[in-house]
Amino acid sequence: MNSLAIQTTIVLLVSVISVSIVRAGNIPAVIAFGDSILDTGNNNYLMTLTKVNFYPYGRDFVTQRATGRFGNGRIPTDLIAEGLGIKNIVPAYRSPFLQPNDILTGVSFASGGSGLDPMTARIQGVIWVPDQLNDFKAYIAKLNSITGDEEKTRSIISNAVFVISAGNNDIAITYFTNPARNTRYTIFSYTDMMVSWTQSFIKELYNLGARKFAIMGTLPLGCLPGASNALGGLCLEPANVVARLFNRKLANEVNNLNSMLSGSRSIYVDMYNPLLELVKNPLRSGFTSPTRPCCCAPAAPIPCLDASRYVFWDIGHPSEKAYQTIIPPIIQQIQQSFA
Repeated sequence: MNSLAIQTTIVLLVSVISVSIVRAGNIPAVIAFGDSILDTGNNNYLMTLTKVNFYPYGRDFVTQRATGRFGNGRIPTDLIAEGLGIKNIVPAYRSPFLQPNDILTGVSFASGGSGLDPMTARIQGVIWVPDQLNDFKAYIAKLNSITGDEEKTRSIISNAVFVISAGNNDIAITYFTNPARNTRYTIFSYTDMMVSWTQSFIKELYNLGARKFAIMGTLPLGCLPGASNALGGLCLEPANVVARLFNRKLANEVNNLNSMLSGSRSIYVDMYNPLLELVKNPLRSGFTSPTRPCCCAPAAPIPCLDASRYVFWDIGHPSEKAYQTIIPPIIQQIQQSFA
């Protein structure tokens, strides 16, 4: 190869590398808020019983140790960050072991058991979703001290993807089990309040500089083992009806946010139907146990040997394999929406 060819090759390689860096830099960080679907360990540092920092949780995690994630391995926060080429593990903001690069590339503020309704968090002694903004404000200050440049800080925040999962516990726990809610509000008025709370939360994030929002709907709550096992594995339809009602209203609100918040982009992330598909047609994706959890249920105190065959890890959370099955299209949706 002559010198001209070599120089041309080098230029092409540099161009490819530069393009890759630019593409990767479009989304510099993933920042998560909400409940146990996205909590990577914040509850470890709270005075609450709603924590999972013990075996067998984390059994299939890379360290084979419990991290405070509500599952046997990684959860959507991690899988989304990995799919976007940012990092494989998203740490909890309250972890005392955070490094500067953790701050630069995103953390989770989510708290297992939390919700939009203040009563939801209060019942379990966890961080109410709007209160997670207090941690986010402290995060901005830390980020600014690392970058040393307020403009760089604003750029990271405005280009980061903010993933939010809230509503699961409000419906499954607070509304269905608390007379202070289900005797005072109809499912229609309560889900309206949930949507209003979501809108207020997104506006607060927007005022703090966030511009890219991936807002998750609830899971098919009536099909979670905690509900379905009472019916011999059949989904508890009233819970699913409320989940669908909220999800429909939330999806409509996401469209409103796009016209309401100038310069921002919000997408609705469907968690309900992909997980319901695994429950209804498990064999298509290699699952053999669609409704019985691998772990931690009264009827199954000893965890299963292979969680990858189970749609659910415990009575309220999908297995890592289930997440790995349903998250790739969500990553693609995020890439197409925010690239």
